[in-house]
Amino acid sequence: MLQVTRLAKSHQTPQGPLPLFSDISFGIKAGESVALMGESGCGKSTLLHILAGLEHADRGQVIINNQDLIQMNDSQRALLRRHHVGVIFQQLNLIPSLTIQDNLAFQARLAGTLDPKWLKHLVVTLGLETMLKRYPAQLSGGQQQRVAIGRALAARTPLLFADEPTGSLDETNAEQVMSLILALVKETGSSLLMVTHSSLLAARLDRAMTLSQGQLS
Repeated sequence: MLQVTRLAKSHQTPQGPLPLFSDISFGIKAGESVALMGESGCGKSTLLHILAGLEHADRGQVIINNQDLIQMNDSQRALLRRHHVGVIFQQLNLIPSLTIQDNLAFQARLAGTLDPKWLKHLVVTLGLETMLKRYPAQLSGGQQQRVAIGRALAARTPLLFADEPTGSLDETNAEQVMSLILALVKETGSSLLMVTHSSLLAARLDRAMTLSQGQLS
Protein backbone atom coordinates (compact mmCIF):
# COMPACT_ATOMS: atom_id res chain seq x y z
CA MET A 1 0.00 0.00 0.00
CA LEU A 2 2.86 2.35 0.90
CA GLN A 3 6.55 1.76 0.20
CA VAL A 4 9.21 4.26 1.28
CA THR A 5 12.81 3.83 0.10
CA ARG A 6 15.91 5.79 1.19
CA LEU A 7 13.94 8.94 1.97
CA ALA A 8 15.97 11.96 3.10
CA LYS A 9 15.10 15.48 4.23
CA SER A 10 17.18 18.45 5.41
CA HIS A 11 16.21 21.89 6.69
CA GLN A 12 18.07 24.91 5.37
CA THR A 13 19.81 27.04 8.01
CA PRO A 14 22.19 30.04 7.78
CA GLN A 15 24.99 27.54 8.45
CA GLY A 16 23.87 25.25 5.65
CA PRO A 17 21.62 22.16 5.35
CA LEU A 18 20.72 20.49 8.65
CA PRO A 19 19.82 16.81 8.10
CA LEU A 20 16.49 15.86 9.65
CA PHE A 21 16.49 12.23 8.55
CA SER A 22 18.23 10.16 5.88
CA ASP A 23 17.92 6.79 4.16
CA ILE A 24 14.55 5.97 5.76
CA SER A 25 12.94 2.86 4.30
CA PHE A 26 9.76 1.04 5.36
CA GLY A 27 6.48 -0.30 4.03
CA ILE A 28 2.88 -0.46 5.21
CA LYS A 29 0.56 -3.22 4.06
CA ALA A 30 -3.07 -2.82 3.08
CA GLY A 31 -5.22 -2.61 6.20
CA GLU A 32 -2.22 -2.32 8.55
CA SER A 33 -2.09 0.26 11.36
CA VAL A 34 1.31 1.65 12.34
CA ALA A 35 2.37 4.15 15.01
CA LEU A 36 5.22 6.58 14.34
CA MET A 37 6.91 7.64 17.59
CA GLY A 38 9.88 9.77 18.59
CA GLU A 39 10.90 12.84 20.57
CA SER A 40 9.55 16.28 19.73
CA GLY A 41 11.43 17.87 16.84
CA CYS A 42 12.79 14.61 15.44
CA GLY A 43 10.90 15.00 12.15
CA LYS A 44 7.78 12.86 12.60
CA SER A 45 5.34 15.48 11.31
CA THR A 46 7.67 16.43 8.46
CA LEU A 47 7.90 12.78 7.42
CA LEU A 48 4.11 12.48 7.52
CA HIS A 49 3.72 15.63 5.42
CA ILE A 50 6.15 14.29 2.82
CA LEU A 51 4.24 11.00 2.62
CA ALA A 52 1.02 12.97 2.14
CA GLY A 53 2.57 15.05 -0.65
CA LEU A 54 2.46 18.26 1.37
CA GLU A 55 6.24 18.78 1.63
CA HIS A 56 9.18 17.97 -0.63
CA ALA A 57 11.90 15.44 0.17
CA ASP A 58 15.56 15.84 -0.78
CA ARG A 59 15.70 12.38 -2.30
CA GLY A 60 14.19 8.89 -2.09
CA GLN A 61 11.00 7.17 -3.20
CA VAL A 62 7.45 7.20 -1.85
CA ILE A 63 5.33 4.70 -3.76
CA ILE A 64 1.55 5.03 -3.42
CA ASN A 65 -0.79 3.31 -5.87
CA ASN A 66 2.28 2.22 -7.86
CA GLN A 67 3.25 5.87 -8.38
CA ASP A 68 6.31 7.68 -7.03
CA LEU A 69 5.11 10.73 -5.13
CA ILE A 70 8.60 12.27 -5.09
CA GLN A 71 8.72 12.49 -8.90
CA MET A 72 5.36 14.25 -9.20
CA ASN A 73 4.66 17.95 -9.58
CA ASP A 74 2.33 19.78 -7.18
CA SER A 75 -0.80 19.19 -9.29
CA GLN A 76 -0.09 15.47 -9.61
CA ARG A 77 0.51 15.16 -5.87
CA ALA A 78 -2.73 16.99 -5.11
CA LEU A 79 -4.65 14.63 -7.39
CA LEU A 80 -3.08 11.54 -5.81
CA ARG A 81 -3.79 12.87 -2.32
CA ARG A 82 -7.40 13.66 -3.20
CA HIS A 83 -8.14 10.08 -4.22
CA HIS A 84 -5.72 7.98 -2.19
CA VAL A 85 -4.76 9.79 1.04
CA GLY A 86 -6.78 11.06 3.98
CA VAL A 87 -5.06 13.30 6.55
CA ILE A 88 -6.04 14.18 10.12
CA PHE A 89 -3.92 17.26 10.79
CA GLN A 90 -2.52 18.15 14.20
CA GLN A 91 -4.05 21.64 13.85
CA LEU A 92 -7.25 20.09 12.38
CA ASN A 93 -7.40 22.64 9.48
CA LEU A 94 -11.19 22.74 9.37
CA ILE A 95 -12.55 25.39 7.00
CA PRO A 96 -14.09 28.10 9.24
CA SER A 97 -16.49 29.43 6.60
CA LEU A 98 -18.08 26.01 5.97
CA THR A 99 -20.67 24.27 8.11
CA ILE A 100 -19.79 21.00 9.80
CA GLN A 101 -21.83 19.17 7.14
CA ASP A 102 -19.78 20.75 4.36
CA ASN A 103 -16.47 20.28 6.18
CA LEU A 104 -17.22 16.57 6.54
CA ALA A 105 -18.03 16.20 2.84
CA PHE A 106 -15.23 18.44 1.54
CA GLN A 107 -12.59 15.93 0.37
CA ALA A 108 -15.11 13.32 -0.74
CA ARG A 109 -16.84 15.93 -2.93
CA LEU A 110 -13.52 16.97 -4.48
CA ALA A 111 -12.69 13.33 -5.20
CA GLY A 112 -16.17 12.63 -6.60
CA THR A 113 -16.64 9.80 -4.08
CA LEU A 114 -19.22 11.28 -1.73
CA ASP A 115 -21.51 8.52 -0.47
CA PRO A 116 -24.45 9.98 1.51
CA LYS A 117 -25.07 6.69 3.35
CA TRP A 118 -21.44 6.40 4.45
CA LEU A 119 -21.38 10.08 5.45
CA LYS A 120 -24.52 9.61 7.55
CA HIS A 121 -22.91 6.57 9.19
CA LEU A 122 -19.84 8.66 10.04
CA VAL A 123 -22.02 11.45 11.47
CA VAL A 124 -23.89 9.03 13.74
CA THR A 125 -20.77 7.11 14.80
CA LEU A 126 -18.91 10.32 15.64
CA GLY A 127 -21.89 11.81 17.49
CA LEU A 128 -22.23 14.85 15.25
CA GLU A 129 -25.94 14.64 14.34
CA THR A 130 -26.95 17.84 16.16
CA MET A 131 -23.98 19.88 14.95
CA LEU A 132 -24.19 19.69 11.15
CA LYS A 133 -25.45 23.26 10.66
CA ARG A 134 -22.92 24.76 13.05
CA TYR A 135 -19.51 26.16 12.16
CA PRO A 136 -16.15 24.96 13.55
CA ALA A 137 -15.82 27.94 15.92
CA GLN A 138 -19.09 26.89 17.59
CA LEU A 139 -17.71 23.46 18.57
CA SER A 140 -15.45 22.35 21.39
CA GLY A 141 -11.95 21.07 20.66
CA GLY A 142 -13.04 17.47 21.06
CA GLN A 143 -15.99 17.97 18.72
CA GLN A 144 -13.77 19.61 16.11
CA GLN A 145 -11.43 16.64 16.41
CA ARG A 146 -14.30 14.31 15.51
CA VAL A 147 -15.16 16.45 12.48
CA ALA A 148 -11.54 16.26 11.29
CA ILE A 149 -11.63 12.47 11.62
CA GLY A 150 -14.91 12.26 9.73
CA ARG A 151 -13.63 14.49 6.91
CA ALA A 152 -10.50 12.35 6.49
CA LEU A 153 -12.54 9.14 6.40
CA ALA A 154 -15.45 10.36 4.27
CA ALA A 155 -13.64 9.74 0.98
CA ARG A 156 -12.65 6.19 2.10
CA THR A 157 -9.10 6.57 0.82
CA PRO A 158 -6.75 3.56 0.94
CA LEU A 159 -4.30 5.47 3.18
CA LEU A 160 -4.98 7.50 6.31
CA PHE A 161 -2.31 9.66 7.94
CA ALA A 162 -2.97 11.06 11.42
CA ASP A 163 -0.69 13.61 13.11
CA GLU A 164 -1.22 13.42 16.90
CA PRO A 165 -5.00 13.04 16.41
CA THR A 166 -5.62 12.96 20.19
CA GLY A 167 -2.85 15.34 21.26
CA SER A 168 -5.19 18.11 22.47
CA LEU A 169 -7.56 15.77 24.34
CA ASP A 170 -7.59 14.47 27.88
CA GLU A 171 -6.92 10.77 28.49
CA THR A 172 -10.57 9.69 28.53
CA ASN A 173 -11.48 11.55 25.34
CA ALA A 174 -8.24 10.42 23.69
CA GLU A 175 -9.17 6.78 24.31
CA GLN A 176 -12.67 7.35 22.91
CA VAL A 177 -11.40 9.12 19.80
CA MET A 178 -8.75 6.44 19.22
CA SER A 179 -11.42 3.74 19.44
CA LEU A 180 -13.52 5.61 16.87
CA ILE A 181 -10.57 5.96 14.49
CA LEU A 182 -9.65 2.28 14.72
CA ALA A 183 -13.23 1.11 14.30
CA LEU A 184 -13.83 3.30 11.26
CA VAL A 185 -10.46 2.47 9.69
CA LYS A 186 -11.35 -1.20 10.05
CA GLU A 187 -14.64 -0.58 8.25
CA THR A 188 -12.94 1.17 5.34
CA GLY A 189 -10.03 -1.28 5.15
CA SER A 190 -7.63 1.68 5.01
CA SER A 191 -4.00 1.57 6.11
CA LEU A 192 -3.22 3.91 9.01
CA LEU A 193 0.03 5.69 9.88
CA MET A 194 -0.35 7.69 13.08
CA VAL A 195 2.14 10.03 14.73
CA THR A 196 1.77 9.80 18.51
CA HIS A 197 3.70 10.43 21.71
CA SER A 198 1.52 7.97 23.62
CA SER A 199 2.86 4.44 24.08
CA LEU A 200 -0.61 3.42 25.29
CA LEU A 201 -2.24 4.51 22.03
CA ALA A 202 0.63 3.08 19.97
CA ALA A 203 0.10 -0.30 21.62
CA ARG A 204 -3.41 -0.43 20.13
CA LEU A 205 -1.99 -0.42 16.59
CA ASP A 206 -0.48 -3.38 14.74
CA ARG A 207 3.09 -2.17 15.26
CA ALA A 208 5.18 0.88 16.08
CA MET A 209 8.24 2.57 14.55
CA THR A 210 10.50 5.09 16.28
CA LEU A 211 12.26 7.99 14.56
CA SER A 212 15.43 8.97 16.44
CA GLN A 213 18.56 10.86 15.37
CA GLY A 214 17.51 10.71 11.73
CA GLN A 215 16.98 6.95 11.65
CA LEU A 216 13.92 4.74 11.84
CA SER A 217 13.76 1.64 14.02
